[in-house]
Amino acid sequence: MSPEAFQQQLADDGITITAPQMTQFATYYRLLVQTNEQVNLTAITAEPEVYLKHFYDSLTLALALPELQTQPWSLLDVGAGAGFPSLPVKIVFPQLQVSIVDSLNKRIKFLQELAGELDLEQVAFYHDRAEDFGSKRSSHRQSYDVVTARAVANLPVLAELCLPLVKKGGYFVAMKSAKGDEELAAADYAIKILGGKVVATKTLTLPETADLRKIIIIQKTKETPKTYPRKPGTIAKAPLVDRV
Repeated sequence: MSPEAFQQQLADDGITITAPQMTQFATYYRLLVQTNEQVNLTAITAEPEVYLKHFYDSLTLALALPELQTQPWSLLDVGAGAGFPSLPVKIVFPQLQVSIVDSLNKRIKFLQELAGELDLEQVAFYHDRAEDFGSKRSSHRQSYDVVTARAVANLPVLAELCLPLVKKGGYFVAMKSAKGDEELAAADYAIKILGGKVVATKTLTLPETADLRKIIIIQKTKETPKTYPRKPGTIAKAPLVDRV
């Protein structure tokens, strides 16, 4: 996907990308490739692939949850790596207050430098583990309108990392591939225990490749019990699944 095709596809989707925003995406691509030579940020570096599989794919978040296009919501990205999906969404919808938490400080440093180059305002970056970031002692617990994650973990694990960070009435949005339905079935128990309710599952296909995407929207309907998230290492080893 060329930058021009990226802009046109989003126009077809009802999203207008301005010339200054296109310049921001070009700068994002340049810095991503430069930094990737020293820090492992992504295996995808060819321009057409970055525009399709990183930039456009990130913006499917705002297609699945259209309120992100207009509301001044707080959006937390868990384990964003090189900034996906939250920073492309921030570029296009600057009214959002975007935060990113990642466990690798090298990635956080890249994101801080990137945000400066892109002149992004109302962005925050935290070097922390998601388990600690959403713990009962954390000021970030249950404080975000939307929490999202892309390519981080299976849904039962991801739900325990993300739902404790969502405020009551807010949303946890999981960006998944074709196996999303299978993961959702496995995560049903965890979602209920953690205070969530599945309100929508959106199926999208990427242009040009027709790769399938499942975007699962979970609303926080009650507070997460204080015992969750559990300690680092425990969640992945013993995910919350129905043992019956």
